[in-house]
Amino acid sequence: MKAAWFESFGSAQDALILGDQPTPQPAPGEVLVRLHTTGVNPSDVKKRAGAFPNLLDGGLVIPHSDGAGVIEAVGEGVDASRIGERVFVYQAQYGRRLGTAAEYVALDAALAPKLPDEASFEVGACIGIPMMTAHRCVFADGDVNGQTILVTGGAGRVGYYAIQWAAQAGARVIATASNDADAALCRDMGASEVVNHREENWGEQVVAANGGEKVDRVVEVEFGVNLPEVLKCVRIGATIATYSSTVVPEPSLPFRDMMFMDLTLRMVIVYAMPEQAKEDAIRDTSEALAAGRLQHRIAHSVPFAEMARSHELIEQGGFGGCVVVRIND
Repeated sequence: MKAAWFESFGSAQDALILGDQPTPQPAPGEVLVRLHTTGVNPSDVKKRAGAFPNLLDGGLVIPHSDGAGVIEAVGEGVDASRIGERVFVYQAQYGRRLGTAAEYVALDAALAPKLPDEASFEVGACIGIPMMTAHRCVFADGDVNGQTILVTGGAGRVGYYAIQWAAQAGARVIATASNDADAALCRDMGASEVVNHREENWGEQVVAANGGEKVDRVVEVEFGVNLPEVLKCVRIGATIATYSSTVVPEPSLPFRDMMFMDLTLRMVIVYAMPEQAKEDAIRDTSEALAAGRLQHRIAHSVPFAEMARSHELIEQGGFGGCVVVRIND
């Protein structure tokens, strides 16, 4: 099968190799998926760059955890009726070496849920990390109906879906965006108000936009940078659910201030989500996709030959939406 892999850490151009690898066979409890698309996320490019020094100890790594395709074979114990089923794949390269940047992937059948016919394979490649992360951030701490949720970076990969999950569940959503186009996009997704996080004291603007009331929850994209402003606009007893702190990777906390606000700080990463949370996210996502209730923002869809470019796009940033690589056009 054609595949992309790396045998050493480095830049995308230097480290990623495109060529042929043996087609895997499904072990007991596994399915073999012929992939049409693979999704590229920040965790994928960080692994290739060397964020986990022991990653290559077992041999080469085919990167990427997300993807979508069709089940072509099943292992012992898996119902043969699943052959031919359209599926999305998540956690393919978590705790193992062989991910979705290839024509085929063999993995636990539970990690390849059915992809509704209403969703394209490109959309399917955006479920595992972007959609499921957003779902966890919004719903991890209970019902949001009637609450006010702040979504920072609302036009981004995760924020885009977080706005939709929250608004459709009955929450009032306030988002942050850095330009008029992204602000309009956030409103289209369901945000009632949008403030510019590039402006000073934007936390106070959030309170003003909420009629002088502070917010109940926050879905946070840049925890370390945004925390001072977030603390200006969260109520006592609020929850901050954060999935990234790239600019300030090891932030310091104003512990006393946060303690006296009785805040809950939740760190979210799909890999460590409780299994029930994953099942809930998959169920809700499947229902929403089948009903056409989610809008999608695929910023870049590139051919397999441009795998290195897909990694570079994630590293360069400056855009909202997902990056997808087409394996079989």
